[in-house]
Order: sequence, then C-alpha cells, then structure tokens
Amino acid sequence: MMDEKIKKEIKSKIQSSDIHLFMKGTPLFPQCGFSNTVVQILTYLEVSFTSTDVLEDEQMRDAIKEYSNWPTIPQLYIKGNFMGGCDIIKEMFESGELKEEFSKENIN
Repeated sequence: MMDEKIKKEIKSKIQSSDIHLFMKGTPLFPQCGFSNTVVQILTYLEVSFTSTDVLEDEQMRDAIKEYSNWPTIPQLYIKGNFMGGCDIIKEMFESGELKEEFSKENIN
C-alpha cells in the first residue's frame, strides 16, 4: 500500500505542470530508450514539461506504478490525466492525436 506522503508528492508533481513526465533519467540525459523517445516527441512538439527522475528514488519508482496502475516507466500526464507510456504516446504522436490533445487542453 502506498504511503500517503508519496501519494501527495506524486499528485503535487502532476498538478504543478500542464505536462509532467515520470522517466528514467532527465530530459537532457535520459537513462532508457523509452524515456528518450517520449522526451524527443515532446521536444519535437515544442511543449514545455516537467519531469521526475524515478531512478533517484526507488520509493517513487514503485509508487508511480501503483498510482497510475501502469507497470512501466515512462509515464506521461497531461493536465493531471495519465496518458500512457512510451508505446501509447508514440502512437498518439504518429496519429496526430497527441498534438490534438495539447490543442484541446490549450497547451502551446
């Protein structure tokens, strides 16, 4: 069961930015190919986003998987809503759906 403190921390991170990415590494130095792919997509779409490096905190790494009920990292949140991991974000990008989502949410 997830500790209430870490749950609040996750919620705070998700709500502090229109786009938040839980990833392995940092946007400038991704530590896995999947995280790198999502960073490249967001960079290509020229949206600003915040991120959390789950490799820095084992508790956060486990908790975010429980919080979203999603087994893998990276995880992308837009306006507080969980969008998915690398495969889903890549599909949404390729279909144009991700750009539409940003427009719909008034994210430039």
